[in-house]
Amino acid sequence: MTYEEFVTTRAQALLRYGYVLTGNPDDAADLLQEGLIRLSGAWSRVVNKNDPEGYVRTIMARQHISMWRRRKRERLVGDVPEGRYDDRGLERAEHDPRLWEALASLPRRQRAVLVLRYYEDLSDEEIAAMLGISRGTVRSQAARALGKLRADWRPAAASTAGGHHDR
Repeated sequence: MTYEEFVTTRAQALLRYGYVLTGNPDDAADLLQEGLIRLSGAWSRVVNKNDPEGYVRTIMARQHISMWRRRKRERLVGDVPEGRYDDRGLERAEHDPRLWEALASLPRRQRAVLVLRYYEDLSDEEIAAMLGISRGTVRSQAARALGKLRADWRPAAASTAGGHHDR
């Protein structure tokens, strides 16, 4: 049997399987498409084991679980969120030269970790890979840097507001 023959004869059954998994025809089609794409890359290996359908069903089930986990973390809301959110405190901090001076005074690795985490919005894993350090080192460097910034930097508005803190 060729890959094309397999797709022709089994696609409808696999699509029904996807629908049973998801309860949604669009998600079922996505699962089937992903399964068939992966099968095409592994066809010579899978056909020798005489179970291409089992291979595709396994892929579809795993993809469905992955989709379900991602969606479980999402929070759906009834209303569209605001178009824009302005944080005046953040805006003041970004334009406060004392923050940039305090950041510049940090050791290079600590500064790099903070910039990558908060300015570039990278995960600890991405930062670790980029800097060639462990994830634990990323976390400890970030904690040390934030501790130093908290101790050394006070926002300009807070220091000039006569003792009133805008936090």
